[in-house]
Amino acid sequence: MADLSILIRAVEEADSASLLTRAVQNLAAVGLEAAVPTLIAALSYNNPGAAVAAVDGLVTIGQAAVPALLEQLDQHNYTARSWTIRALAGIGDPRGLVTLLGGATADFSPSVRRAAARGLGVMKWQWFPDDLLEIAQAEALEALLFVAQQDEEWVVRYAAVVGLQALAATLTATDPDGRSQIQAQFEKMAIDDESWAVRARILMAQQQIQAKTSYLLLQPPEEQASPLSAVDWQMILESLYRRKGQERLMLSEGDPRSYQAMAVAIAQETNPPH
Repeated sequence: MADLSILIRAVEEADSASLLTRAVQNLAAVGLEAAVPTLIAALSYNNPGAAVAAVDGLVTIGQAAVPALLEQLDQHNYTARSWTIRALAGIGDPRGLVTLLGGATADFSPSVRRAAARGLGVMKWQWFPDDLLEIAQAEALEALLFVAQQDEEWVVRYAAVVGLQALAATLTATDPDGRSQIQAQFEKMAIDDESWAVRARILMAQQQIQAKTSYLLLQPPEEQASPLSAVDWQMILESLYRRKGQERLMLSEGDPRSYQAMAVAIAQETNPPH
């Protein structure tokens, strides 16, 4: 394996589009966390080939790349931001959830909305604490249904179908009502959507959901220890709270302080006393 410093220097010194793309591809291939800053810098270059390679590398690195990607979102370079959202969609880390919700429903670029919609379906739901899982999946479902119903671009609606299919598998045991909403949306789109490609993808999704449901119902729920901290989960919860607005995230008794109590409960669940 080439020395990492050599690979980074090759990216920094590339003097043509083709050399830059090749250099980023080589750096991305090593999959090391130390490459993250250089790969993120490549997202802002006016070089789609290098950006695609950087996204692939960041997705391979995964969780370790997320904090730097989220920091990148605060910059004013839209090109870098759009590629960053695609990287977060590919990683599926819960810390990117709110970004993907906004990207799927409000970004002006169809390619970003498409990536975000797909990413919402393959979020690492098995990492979520139970109390937060219900809230987060409800938000993802609402966003994907909105995209499927409202987006003018067929490729984005197609991605929403893919996302909804993936989400349906995780809702089988936890939210039968949500799964019913997905099935109803598919039935409507299978008749009404103007794109034959979307209609065909819906038929595939319906068949695969039906085939997979019986199997899933016989399986114990997937369990996987989350690498995120109690602070991470509290920040995710607070971000969701801000996104929806206080009036839409109150519990049935209408007391927003209940969300503070939930944050404490999540912290205790994810970081129990020794």
